[in-house]
Amino acid sequence: MDLVTRSPALAPPVGAPPSSATVRWVRECFGRGAEIRAVRPLPGGTAHANHALVVETRAGSEHRLVLRRWLPRDPLASAAPGAVFADGEFSPEREIAALTLLAACEIPTPALVAADPAGAYCDAPALLLTRLPGHPPRPAPDDLAECLIQLAAALLPVHALRGAASMPPYIPRNRLDLRQPPKHAARPELWERACEVASGPAPDAPSRFVHRDYHPDNTLWAGGRLTGVVDWSDASFGPVGVDVGQMRLRLALRYDASVADRFRECFDQVAGGHVQDPYWDLRCLLDLLPEEPGRVLSEQDVSRAEAYLETLL
Repeated sequence: MDLVTRSPALAPPVGAPPSSATVRWVRECFGRGAEIRAVRPLPGGTAHANHALVVETRAGSEHRLVLRRWLPRDPLASAAPGAVFADGEFSPEREIAALTLLAACEIPTPALVAADPAGAYCDAPALLLTRLPGHPPRPAPDDLAECLIQLAAALLPVHALRGAASMPPYIPRNRLDLRQPPKHAARPELWERACEVASGPAPDAPSRFVHRDYHPDNTLWAGGRLTGVVDWSDASFGPVGVDVGQMRLRLALRYDASVADRFRECFDQVAGGHVQDPYWDLRCLLDLLPEEPGRVLSEQDVSRAEAYLETLL
């Protein structure tokens, strides 16, 4: 087996439990006699398989971990010629670099325990991370305002990290070469106008360390308090507006455009002044496109996206 790349034919299906080789690697990370006492899949993710593990060492110490494996973006890609686990823009090495910088950040983030970025010992490229307490947020209506403030405030120490220029630069996922509205679009002209605006020059904005995929389900909560931010595979050197725009998009899809606007106001407040250029909001929204087989926006998501899009234009 090539220690740099793995044969696509060996790609495990998305969500598959760790192979015996992967289990052996995890045990060996903790020395002779270590045992895995519990394994359970974690929800979310289409390009990662995440499993919560409990490992007990020979001395009896217990470690709560997350095993994070890079799988083909398309679950059917394992049978396709040339399928790969990761590319230069979405790779274990990128997350390793991000977690290294985040070790100096005051917000809780996973710590790297071990890495097999080439998939040399596991059934896929893999990282072993500390597991943070908490669960994705599902705030009651009366708690939403406090949740938005905490989500906004958590970005400040991230954007202040030193060494951000060592991360890959932010690049929009949608290159706008295929201007096709969603399948369920009721107002395709809105999407065309959005593409026209986004195809123009980007506004001047200083670059910082950005999460790049900052949304509620990449945060953890317990007792109404934010306990961690996870999934740093897309961390980049780019404009702050990308993180604000990504959160606004996800809030607009989950709730409506008014909640997205409330988050923008919260970030403006905690940052001591931030003007969110609609360009970055449009870029984040257009990253949903083009749709692919097996990844089509629901009618509800398209309806909410168009209502949000209208406010941006």
